[in-house]
Amino acid sequence: MRVELFDFELPDERIALRPARPRDSARLLHVSADGAFEDRVVREAPAMFPHRDLLVFNDTRVIAAALKAVRPSRDPQGPVVRVSLNLIERVDTETWRALVKPGKRLKQGDGLFFDDGLFASIEAKDENGELALKFDRAGAALDEAISKIGAPPLPPYIAGKRAPDADDVSDYQTVYAAKQGAVAAPTAGLHFTDELLADLDKAGVERQVVTLHVGAGTFLPVRAEDTSAHVMHAEWREIPEATATAINRAKAEGRRVIAIGTTALRSLESAADANGRVRPDVGATNIFITPGYRFRVVDGLWTNFHLPRSTLFMLVSAFSGLERMQAAYAHAMARNYRFYSYGDASLLWRAE
Repeated sequence: MRVELFDFELPDERIALRPARPRDSARLLHVSADGAFEDRVVREAPAMFPHRDLLVFNDTRVIAAALKAVRPSRDPQGPVVRVSLNLIERVDTETWRALVKPGKRLKQGDGLFFDDGLFASIEAKDENGELALKFDRAGAALDEAISKIGAPPLPPYIAGKRAPDADDVSDYQTVYAAKQGAVAAPTAGLHFTDELLADLDKAGVERQVVTLHVGAGTFLPVRAEDTSAHVMHAEWREIPEATATAINRAKAEGRRVIAIGTTALRSLESAADANGRVRPDVGATNIFITPGYRFRVVDGLWTNFHLPRSTLFMLVSAFSGLERMQAAYAHAMARNYRFYSYGDASLLWRAE
């Protein structure tokens, strides 16, 4: 499909730079199965799942992937180069791929000096400017150093307007985050509070988890002109046996399965057979969902409002229909909903 079909204009003022406080006071656009729009609030969620529904959350934990470094001058009398970078994918115990600014002033073989004595050498630089950084320590020691000196890896549409601060350490993390490894937040989950989760339990809503370590590529606009030419970044995910069993039981009983976020949806759909049975699985997935995809597992999707021309807007268009999502986004803009990672939520149902 032509990527331009998934483009739309969004005024700058609709992009949220801070989350709603409290989290569950964010607005929620319910797009019903018949396409009607209903303006709700996140804290009303327990009343929206009355059928012993099963909600699936992504319990990944975001690492402090935004780092600062200096590259010494190649001229003994010249100034150092100050570098900002975001880690985007772990290659092995001591090597990460990273997006770096100013990338044009760095080359293979350069050394980068970080706070707390951390050092990395640039092992490679690809045509897109991404670097492979080999650090001077590995494993848990490297993880500890990154956690100590790093900051929350805010997406560029926020980081370009303000620096990360102490609030982002908690704001850019779900309250149920457990397994460290993401370099971007599973943002649909940022709306949930401990109190809201407790209320869902009281309402008889079942909860299960998957883990997908979100990569930076998830949120990037597609640069190809046709979706067939786009290559998805692979992301590591795990579907526990208990989760697979619970989902298969719910489907057999005619109960709905709702993915909290596109990462939870992609995890489940990537581990389902042709009959919609989910298998326990561990490993990478690069599943790319566009209109025409036949959903096998997920009945409902709780998600944020996404970037134009992004794989995520393509996914929700596949799930609920392109025309319906174009109309929903127009409604959201007209009603002053807040967009992107720190923005408001939507609850969508699968188009048959």
